[in-house]
Amino acid sequence: MTSFINTINQKTHARFKPKSSTRGTSSYQLRQYAEQTLGSGSLRKVVKLPEGEDIDEWLAVNVVDFFNQINLLYGSITEFCSPTTCPEMKATDEFEYLWQDNNKYKRPTKMPAPEYIEHLMAWVQGYIDNEQVFPSRIGVHFPKNFQSTVRQLVKRLFRVYAHIYCHHYPVIVALGLDPHMNTSFKHYVLFIKEFNLESGKDFYGPLSDMVETILKADT
Repeated sequence: MTSFINTINQKTHARFKPKSSTRGTSSYQLRQYAEQTLGSGSLRKVVKLPEGEDIDEWLAVNVVDFFNQINLLYGSITEFCSPTTCPEMKATDEFEYLWQDNNKYKRPTKMPAPEYIEHLMAWVQGYIDNEQVFPSRIGVHFPKNFQSTVRQLVKRLFRVYAHIYCHHYPVIVALGLDPHMNTSFKHYVLFIKEFNLESGKDFYGPLSDMVETILKADT
């Protein structure tokens, strides 16, 4: 994971500050475990809950990592994703995403992809930075609805993967970041599968065929 972060940081300016863990916390220890095992073989093994660890803590660590990875990947192509090039937040024409946050945007609102993604990443970061939702101190319990919150977060984070794959993948390839993006997305898919985090009908929508291939290949 460290090499992944360093490689992308050489090519982009991150829009949001990557979330890190404090040394000595349980999330820091789990993140160290995750980074070590990422290079050890099958990603299907990597996503499994480490023996004796709390599932909510493991979900939290991985959600933060996906947030950081997606933030960096999108940051690498922001100059190619503008209100002019991407006036709508779409994957394919069949899948357009409207923004709603029950705050400023109480109803589904159409907006350009960069604006949508800016709202999305800020929305996710708001949860991650909230100690009542993502506690960072040892001994502090996660809220009872935490896994429901995780489902909401990963569902929306997927939309950034979908937009990049459908509209900006040639740029990712040109930058030499396709191995990193493909590994990141495969990691995401296998993690979602391992913990049954899919929510709603047609969760993967425009990338369903790609996801099916990933799941078949990593059995």
